[in-house]
Amino acid sequence: MTIAIRTAVPDDAKDACDLLRRSISECCEDDHRHDAEVLAAWLGNKTPDNVRCWFGAPANHCLVAIVDDKVAGVAIMTRQGKIVLFYVAPEMRFIGAGKAMLQALESQAKAWGLACLQVHSTLTARCFYARNGYIEGGAAKTSYGAEGIYFSKRLVASYPQKPACRCSLAAG
Repeated sequence: MTIAIRTAVPDDAKDACDLLRRSISECCEDDHRHDAEVLAAWLGNKTPDNVRCWFGAPANHCLVAIVDDKVAGVAIMTRQGKIVLFYVAPEMRFIGAGKAMLQALESQAKAWGLACLQVHSTLTARCFYARNGYIEGGAAKTSYGAEGIYFSKRLVASYPQKPACRCSLAAG
């Protein structure tokens, strides 16, 4: 089984949307707790047209994981370093597709010169982010009414040093 990570294209939208809806419904039960209202709010914007728009937005870096010619995962990161969407198909969990997508997002963030990444994780993905070096920062309520967790990861060992202020030299 080969995992390929590539930039998402508009033609991926339907398959990615189906994956999102299945992953949320089937894998995130600890998060939605079969609450019809929470689930409806969470799935409400997961339409092929919306996913196509997200993939086309210049502010987003969108990836898909491909396994056996099928979309096995989908991830979106903003240019500010926030992972805003990250899901793997239920049958493709624990094979390395998620880790490969996360590493690809981190590589892109470094290429953009970002010092850290942030993500509001589901309870379901808590261990995944912790295993991959993300530091838990506390509880975060999601926009769809479920509990979540804020995580971040520094991508550089130290922040670049700014040059010392030389304003006192100019005054003399």
